[in-house]
Amino acid sequence: MSALTRIDPFDQLFPEMFRRYAFPTPFAKEMPAEIRIDVTENDKDYQVRADIPGAKKEDIRVTVDGNFVSIASEVHKEKEEKKSGGRVLVKETYTGSASRGFSLGHEIDSSKVVAKLEDGVLKLTLPKREGTASRSVAIQ
Repeated sequence: MSALTRIDPFDQLFPEMFRRYAFPTPFAKEMPAEIRIDVTENDKDYQVRADIPGAKKEDIRVTVDGNFVSIASEVHKEKEEKKSGGRVLVKETYTGSASRGFSLGHEIDSSKVVAKLEDGVLKLTLPKREGTASRSVAIQ
């Protein structure tokens, strides 16, 4: 299986535990700072599990180009507090986006990709394209 590498300069400057304190907002716990993924592989396909809390399926885009997979989402949150009189005293709105891209060891058959969203978890089945298996090359 290929190694997945993600480089984010923000992670190097502000470790995850400090993000919440560096940029405090009313929705700090609900903001999609990034899309977390788990990738597993078998002989026929790759299985991807991506955590995208608060996103609706119509706000998620998955793109497959050869062996590169891209996941993007937008999250819209609204929180409204009312007093007994019915006037809006506090209304906090958050709109944000997150995206993630990664390369896999085999090309993907994009016509057979299956995507399901359940409880904020996107599950992708990415079938490997036949005839594109990697091979070792002898050095002469």
